[in-house]
Amino acid sequence: MLLPYLVGLVVLVLLPAAATMAMAFTENDLIATSRFIGLDNFAELTRDPAVRAAVGNSLSYLAWSVPLRLVLAVGLALLLHRRARAAGTARVAVLLPGAVPELAYGLMWLWLLNPVQGPVNQLLLLGGEGGRTMFGTLPPQWLTDPEDARAGIVLMSLFTIGETFVIVLTARLALPPEAYELAELEGARPGQVLRRVTLPLLAPVLAVLVLRDTLMSLQASFVPTLVVTGGGPPPYATTYLSLVLYQDAFEYLRYGYAAAVAALMLGLTAVAVLIQWRLLRRWASSGLAGAGPAAE
Repeated sequence: MLLPYLVGLVVLVLLPAAATMAMAFTENDLIATSRFIGLDNFAELTRDPAVRAAVGNSLSYLAWSVPLRLVLAVGLALLLHRRARAAGTARVAVLLPGAVPELAYGLMWLWLLNPVQGPVNQLLLLGGEGGRTMFGTLPPQWLTDPEDARAGIVLMSLFTIGETFVIVLTARLALPPEAYELAELEGARPGQVLRRVTLPLLAPVLAVLVLRDTLMSLQASFVPTLVVTGGGPPPYATTYLSLVLYQDAFEYLRYGYAAAVAALMLGLTAVAVLIQWRLLRRWASSGLAGAGPAAE
């Protein structure tokens, strides 16, 4: 029964990955004969300002996007898991952005983040005076200021949490009601129930979601960046590794160098996943995951 999956894994994942890693050691434009150049592509990565900026931007994106997406998905799942009026409509609203094609989603946000006429800034200006927002600050310049542009890319990612939301919602509905009955008998407050019952029981699912989102995030930043900011404001404010890979491969036809960028992406992702895995294991071994309502 595992054979079809294993064949697909080898043909569609492992062999292309091996070919990409081999290409990283060559000068290759898919037109002329490729030439083996050893570690030259990797040495050039260390000198390329676009790659250096992309590494920092990508790590920053991971540090902000992954935890914020998880917190938002968990919060909405816990809020909407009960049967209530309009709960079904609210669940559909959470899922809907993830069903929009990526290109259309990016174009929609290009309009939403327009600094002059975009709805986001118009909403922030409500209640403000003298061209300032309700918080007394100037409205964000989403497309021209580096910090605001990076924040805009993270903001875009927070609405495509439908899959994570469904998984957390399903896991919450599957939790044993006896645990909550026991917590109620012991007089646990809502915050204690959340910390000592709900989150520990959801911990295995949340750990998998964190690792999965980390694996996907470096790729997920590609379309929003390409459509909304183009990697700017100049020179490289929102240039991520996925965009560098695309430009080198399909604009400059430097497939060997693009393969080296892909290897760098794989290495960074592996390191991020390893760090998270160690933190999760340390958290589990501390005994928090096994704490029950009586521990309070």
